[in-house]
Amino acid sequence: MDEDDPSGIYARESSYLDRYVQLGIAGDRVVSVSFPGTPAEDAVDDLELLDRIERYLEGTKSDFSAVTVGLTVPADQRAVLEAVREIPYGEQVSVERLTGTVPDLDSEVSEDLDSVRTALAENPVPIFVPDHRVRDGPSAAPPRVEQRLRSIENL
Repeated sequence: MDEDDPSGIYARESSYLDRYVQLGIAGDRVVSVSFPGTPAEDAVDDLELLDRIERYLEGTKSDFSAVTVGLTVPADQRAVLEAVREIPYGEQVSVERLTGTVPDLDSEVSEDLDSVRTALAENPVPIFVPDHRVRDGPSAAPPRVEQRLRSIENL
């Protein structure tokens, strides 16, 4: 790993999740988070951010809002995911309430609610964009992982 450019794939096994947490990093941005049963062949496990995630999964309250993410999604999805990043640890909101916080979306319009659900389902960086805090929306994390993330935060 180049100290100046941490770009690469990183993974560490989580006994709590019964799978790996795998991060894709480009430059100084996290661009993907996944939860494979087996990590990528070229994944490295030495990353301070994985240490922080491990502590979070062990129950340490963690705020990942300062982690820089690279959201390579359409602008309307970006607005939704940025709003999700504002949901504090241990709190949850409904899809309807979340929709009402996103500029140019109306929680009374079914197409806007569907747009929010699509953005949640296609979230490239679960944990850092904590879609598990939206109680009635889909998560980009596998269902068992979503349930465990919710459990950590008593949701």
